[in-house]
Amino acid sequence: MTIYIGAIILFLFLIVIFRKTMVKTAPMFLIVFILVSAAFVYDNLAGSKPPSAVNKIKSWLSEPAEKATAFLGNNTAVIKIKEEIIIDAPAINQFPELPRGCEVTSLSMLLQHAGIQADKMTLAKEIKKNPEPYRIENGKIYFGHPNEGFIGDMYSFDNPGLGVYHKPVKELAEKYMPGSIEDLTGSDFEDLKIHLSDGRPVWIIINTAYKQLSDDFFQTWHTPSGKIQITYKEHSVLVTGYDQKYMYFNDPLTGEKNKKAPIIDFEKAWVQMGKQAITYLPN
Repeated sequence: MTIYIGAIILFLFLIVIFRKTMVKTAPMFLIVFILVSAAFVYDNLAGSKPPSAVNKIKSWLSEPAEKATAFLGNNTAVIKIKEEIIIDAPAINQFPELPRGCEVTSLSMLLQHAGIQADKMTLAKEIKKNPEPYRIENGKIYFGHPNEGFIGDMYSFDNPGLGVYHKPVKELAEKYMPGSIEDLTGSDFEDLKIHLSDGRPVWIIINTAYKQLSDDFFQTWHTPSGKIQITYKEHSVLVTGYDQKYMYFNDPLTGEKNKKAPIIDFEKAWVQMGKQAITYLPN
């Protein structure tokens, strides 16, 4: 009984720790294995009936490995979330060559910080393109979906165009760092701080106002994949840090390094644009 109580206390303690850190997968499984072994021993004691907490542990371990991996994370070290941090990453201006090339320019910053020599013009050529033409019929706008490739003309405002979302960018980044790119899209905003605290900047999609936009800034596009809401203020930056009040980022629109925006506004803008984010994993 003493062993069982101790195991449960330790397990609850670990839950608290895991909510704030990223933990090695192997050590975590070792700890859980020990706890579950103790639970099974207790389970087989005559006349005993393990409480639901023990069954919960055993049930969790029996789930598919990919679920456990998702819970634990793929990183190989404990990362303590810092109160503030600013990362020194290359700042690159998308102009004059790439008026609509903020996404590949921000990706260039990310890859260069990882030690990969990838310039914006090369990435602009390599990014997947969506060939769907722009047209208006019966008052409806028809164009491609940014998650299926870059939309329109990246090199000039004279022709229709917009940009590209996280999926093609992640695919391109993988060519330079196979198996080392993490798509954080859909994560909580606080999760970005884990990677920033580890000294790794984060590529994101936001807007040029760095705050939540009103509905007036959006329009409906009809794409082969379905209807989507689009804003021409769509933008991509490389997040380099944060403190209690501000988020810091390298802005390809101006080439400014560690530009800042109020953290509350910045988060709302990021969420509004679909929580899109990418970074690279530690070695």
